Amino acid sequence: MTNGRMRNHAFDLLCGLCIVRMVMLHVVGMCHLRGEYHFGKLMAWTFFFLSFFFFKAGYFNKTVAGSSRAFIRDKARRLLIPYLMWGLIGNAIYFAFLYGWPQVFASTMRQVRWSHLWEASQFYGNPPVWFLFSFFMMYVVVHLWRRLLPRVNFLWLLLPVVSVWLWRQGNPLWMSLGNVPMAVFCFELGHWWHQAERRLPRGWFVALSVVLVVLFLYGNRHWHGECDMALNKWVQRPWGAVVNTVCAVCGLSGILLSLPLRRVPLLGFVGEHSMVFFVMHYPVLYLYRMGLMVAHVSIRGQWFHVGILLVIIFILCSALVPRIEKLPWLSGRFPKK
Repeated sequence: MTNGRMRNHAFDLLCGLCIVRMVMLHVVGMCHLRGEYHFGKLMAWTFFFLSFFFFKAGYFNKTVAGSSRAFIRDKARRLLIPYLMWGLIGNAIYFAFLYGWPQVFASTMRQVRWSHLWEASQFYGNPPVWFLFSFFMMYVVVHLWRRLLPRVNFLWLLLPVVSVWLWRQGNPLWMSLGNVPMAVFCFELGHWWHQAERRLPRGWFVALSVVLVVLFLYGNRHWHGECDMALNKWVQRPWGAVVNTVCAVCGLSGILLSLPLRRVPLLGFVGEHSMVFFVMHYPVLYLYRMGLMVAHVSIRGQWFHVGILLVIIFILCSALVPRIEKLPWLSGRFPKK
């Protein structure tokens, strides 16, 4: 399906769609338009998209073995350094506006809490960087689990139970660690789905993928549930969300992996460079929104600003991809040792 010289266009397409959905969700939310009926329906049918990133990591992962110290150090360089750098960039923008124009952002300033530093892995000014911290913790958990408890690795199937339990307890873990069980679950799901693709005859694999998509279409309509992984927040039927997520990510990826898929323009590019779009779009969003607030211009309820923001974000992020990816401390692309 892929080798050292070819990219996997199926996962580039899926990740591109994930990024587009995420940016749309954040932009529309910033403009206070999430309550729109058709937009809500679109989000309800694509709630599982973010899990594709963890699923993809498991699908392509070759090993998490080796020295724990070397493994964790490598993942820390590639994930925690960009996490801190992009978080501080978001902080700088956010607090520059708050302290630069205190009369405009007085109500926002009153909501700032010191406890945010240890309660959540999100940063003021760039909340989506939680993803990098959770990705790091996911790798650490998988590595230690497979090394210390190899005989009970199958227990990953129960991790959604842990996630739902933590949610019902009010997510007591600091640094938003309540979302790590579902991250590990999606990682292991991706790993085992890759094994199924290798071992099953192609016809059986395609048939299974189609059945899973059909089950998702039925289940999401009649047994709907959602999981907001950023907050480990479960909506409506948690077990419906788990089953529907499994059916959707496995079924859709299986069908696309079985097709002679070519690179999809724009979406393929966004999926290939998803890291840049993930960590950069929110600071751009805050610059736009808070800049207009200083000018006493409201974007609330304005679809015009949704369109403008989407254009600005995707053009600016696309233009800066080559520059950012050359900077390891922003992209995590450190040379392999």
